[in-house]
Amino acid sequence: MNVSVDQDKCCGAGTCVLLAPDVFDQRDEDGIVVLLDERPPGDLHETVREAASVCPGVAITVGS
Repeated sequence: MNVSVDQDKCCGAGTCVLLAPDVFDQRDEDGIVVLLDERPPGDLHETVREAASVCPGVAITVGS
């Protein structure tokens, strides 16, 4: 799995961080997403897919 984020689309909702804190974080100054792990381990794949699906800004892309 490859994960990428588009910080320009991020609205800072933070749902991704709540779901997968080992993969996503937020910048302190504006809450914009920061990708911590672009190739998360298999046990996080389902959670990362969920984070991408609920992202209100559609800022998370998940590939194989």
